[in-house]
Amino acid sequence: MTLQQISIKNIQITNQNFQIRHRMCGIAGIINYKNYDLKKIENSLIHRGPDVQSIFCEDNVALIHTRLSIVDIQFGNQPIHIAGCTIIYNGEVYNHNNLRYMLKNFNFSTKSDTETLLALYLNRGEKMLDLIDGMFAFAILDRKKNCIFLARDRAGKKPLYYAITNNSFIFASELNAIKTAASVETDEEAIAAYIRCGFFPSPTTPYKNIYELQPGHFMHVNIASLNIVKKKYFFIDKIYSEQMRAKDIPFYKAVERVNYLLDMSIKDRLISTDLEAGVFLSGGIDSSLITAKASKYIPDIKTFTISFDGAYDESHLASLTAKKYKTDHKRIKISINLKKDIEKILAYHGKPFMDSSAIPSYYISKAAKKYLTVVLNGDGADEMFAGYRRHVIFMGNILKKFKKLIFFKKILPNPHQKKSYYNYLYRLIDAADKTKGLDLYLSLTIDGFEGFENQIRKSALLPALDDKIKSIFSSRLSPLSQILQLDFEILLPSDLLQKMDIASMANSLEARSPFLSKYLIEFAPKLPDEFKINKFTTKHILREVAKKYLPKKLIKQPKRGFEVPLKKWVENDIKEIIIDMLAPGCYSENFVEKKFLRDLIQKKITVSDEKRAKMLWILFCLETWKNNL
Repeated sequence: MTLQQISIKNIQITNQNFQIRHRMCGIAGIINYKNYDLKKIENSLIHRGPDVQSIFCEDNVALIHTRLSIVDIQFGNQPIHIAGCTIIYNGEVYNHNNLRYMLKNFNFSTKSDTETLLALYLNRGEKMLDLIDGMFAFAILDRKKNCIFLARDRAGKKPLYYAITNNSFIFASELNAIKTAASVETDEEAIAAYIRCGFFPSPTTPYKNIYELQPGHFMHVNIASLNIVKKKYFFIDKIYSEQMRAKDIPFYKAVERVNYLLDMSIKDRLISTDLEAGVFLSGGIDSSLITAKASKYIPDIKTFTISFDGAYDESHLASLTAKKYKTDHKRIKISINLKKDIEKILAYHGKPFMDSSAIPSYYISKAAKKYLTVVLNGDGADEMFAGYRRHVIFMGNILKKFKKLIFFKKILPNPHQKKSYYNYLYRLIDAADKTKGLDLYLSLTIDGFEGFENQIRKSALLPALDDKIKSIFSSRLSPLSQILQLDFEILLPSDLLQKMDIASMANSLEARSPFLSKYLIEFAPKLPDEFKINKFTTKHILREVAKKYLPKKLIKQPKRGFEVPLKKWVENDIKEIIIDMLAPGCYSENFVEKKFLRDLIQKKITVSDEKRAKMLWILFCLETWKNNL
């Protein structure tokens, strides 16, 4: 069955309409497990799977699975065994019924997508990964090949970490599970890279000999020798290289196609649950489009909007969509108690994690869990369809034109309003002064210690990341495609998707992202740049789709995301905690010049208030992680 042959019907979804079986879980495993406390590892993953836990042992291999029962609640336990192979799996395969159609000669004994995955592996081997639409991290014990086959989805929605230690191979959904199993040693080169970047360059972690399996990769681990063979199976640059020209597809046809693919992706993510699903609804077009389309299939669908003190409140905008589609809308006023919760929230990541929007993401996940177990969100729309203001400057050589204004940089005052046009102009001029490598990418994205690189320890890991960024910037792709590829391969998996996975799974909630479906990932990069950026308008094609569904007021709204009052937090709410943690002798002094750190705390550094808050937050997250080792 081809994509073109699949039709979408305007139907209402109930638990009786569909019998598709999936689950969201935590997984772990060990080759040579005799000296490990398997129950302790299992307990470390219970928040990802509080309903059912299992430990399977055979010879020198142990597989651990914790289950959050979302579908096939009665019969969906793991592992599953077929023809000498055993699978444990974290994720959802949304096209698994279509895959079963391809495997119609296989005698299935369950309605589980876990069994579908294993049957697909037996039929196609590693080539199976090209066919899956979903989010996943799974492990297959293949007795005939005497190996474990590990794989992760294209975008990196579901995490997977591994380590070789004490003649054992360990893998798990979370760093904390591996840390529970094995003694760890801090990797200071990786820590130094985190301070500079605001994230850990893949595949590194803060620990020596512990790595993440990168998105779009798989690996074979030999059970006898522990030898690893790792390969990449998804190449988004190849899809960008097939970029259509305007003469190849009219704009109205592209709009129709995006509309169709988004509809199909939303429908697939709604039908694959035996439990009620809802939507995280902000005032932006991404989640509003999801809500509009989801309401076709689930009348009175639950939607959630949060607001909290000190942040921009989008609830009035979200209510426009909620009222139009008569959703069961929950406006949740969150009272954030950072002094009480901050260390607990940060500890879930198992490493320093500086994205401050992880805080409201945790609170909204916690609030939503009171009502349901599955939610849809708008993750990936900006990276697929060019939704950030920085994307605009890669059209028409705008950044190159700003090089003429670099001399103004020394005399311009620092901006203090994060979302102001002046701040945007200031950062443009600053970016124009950077070379097209790590410096430029960080100045446009994280913008933590940019401009103060000489005050922090250099990392031996960064030249490789710099080379990767430079190679993409020097590729034959258009400038806009280059920055979108960088966002997809770096920022999305290293920051944004990790944030939502940890925030949701810490509360035993499953978050699904229609904009990161296989079909949209394989279609959006082919679109001409002018379909994504029109003059100074971001996500042009999505806004055109939105005209069919949303109030005009929403369509013109700029990208916001969670507007976190970081400056207020750092200078008021947890000021004493930060000062105490960054006192003389703190761990951060191993990576930041002592005088610079003291001056930063005492506001003696000439820098905007927002940037100062971000630098202190990066170090505060580091100290919090170190204190919890």
